[in-house]
Amino acid sequence: MKILVDENIPAAQACFGQLGEVVRMPGRHLTAADVRDADALIVRSITRVTPALLNGSKVRFVGTATIGVDHIDLDYLRSSGIAFASAPGCNAQSVAEYVMTALLELEASRGLNLRAKSVGIFGLGNVGSRMKTLCEAFGLQVLACDPPLQAQGVGGLVSADEVWQADIVTFHVPLQKDGLHPTYHLANEQRLRALKPDAVLINTARGDVVDNRALSRVLQDRSDLSVVLDVWENEPLIDVELAGRVDIATPHIAGYSHDGKVRGTWMIYRALCEFLQLPVTVSEAELIPASLQCVLNLQALPNPAALTARDLVRQTYPILEDDQALRASLLQGPEQRAQAFDGLRKHYPVRREFASVLLQGLEQVSQLQSGDEGGRLRALGFRLG
Repeated sequence: MKILVDENIPAAQACFGQLGEVVRMPGRHLTAADVRDADALIVRSITRVTPALLNGSKVRFVGTATIGVDHIDLDYLRSSGIAFASAPGCNAQSVAEYVMTALLELEASRGLNLRAKSVGIFGLGNVGSRMKTLCEAFGLQVLACDPPLQAQGVGGLVSADEVWQADIVTFHVPLQKDGLHPTYHLANEQRLRALKPDAVLINTARGDVVDNRALSRVLQDRSDLSVVLDVWENEPLIDVELAGRVDIATPHIAGYSHDGKVRGTWMIYRALCEFLQLPVTVSEAELIPASLQCVLNLQALPNPAALTARDLVRQTYPILEDDQALRASLLQGPEQRAQAFDGLRKHYPVRREFASVLLQGLEQVSQLQSGDEGGRLRALGFRLG
């Protein structure tokens, strides 16, 4: 059995090597010739899985190690009898931690007071639900909008108009260009211009959820707005002017914690085992080696008596390094920029989720044991040694 796997999918050999021959290739440039003799195709969001890619191939199973499925022609797979699996929720914690990390940085750079703010969450699926829990633990007032869930009778949700009135607006929706609840350009120019003074806008969903050209125009006139973009229209050739106007710009890596990526691989491995009617012989836990366990000794850090939760988040996930790397790549020509965007994702350093980090020496840092800072650490999931 030949299993064609995107080269950026971690632990592929450890999982799929149990089932057949694993061939790794760059996901963005797969062709029909590449997949013709494959029995299974495992991709991420950069691969468009269409009839043009699969017609005439042996592929009987397609898996995407991602939450989103807008890059997959599901109707074609169904009509062709090709089995399909995705990995819903695999990187939900990673994305939620990215958003909270970005907010902590804006708290420092923009003087944002999170304790006195409201947050509007578009989409209350796996990621949005994690965001709701984290934001409530941080003392933020949460306004959540999810029309499909509301139509099913789920309570506690508000209208889109109410969400747009929040101090912070964050998107966690799938990309849908039509249907009852389209999300394409959900953030259009009219909505963007009507944001509250000093509002924060964060997009970690899909680039097309926000009208990038409109946002660039709005930011020319609204220097009071703070914007964090991890996803962009026209990736990998993103809008350089827009990137220069936002506060934090990253190359579609919000969900790129090592934990989340490995979890996605294992979920697709499990689905392929089920399709093949074979036992699952690899556990998720064994895919992360002991060498990647994280211990942070607070007493080894500068001025431990003055440490804040933000300082420990920076030690664990320095989001501004991702921002700086993307900005440096944008100084090149268009072709080189596109290659660099994919390169930043391919060679992304290991980033662990906060729950994997053990904090040692906490008993000697009084401000982190109780009060707001201690509450933030506990809310983020750090293990307190």
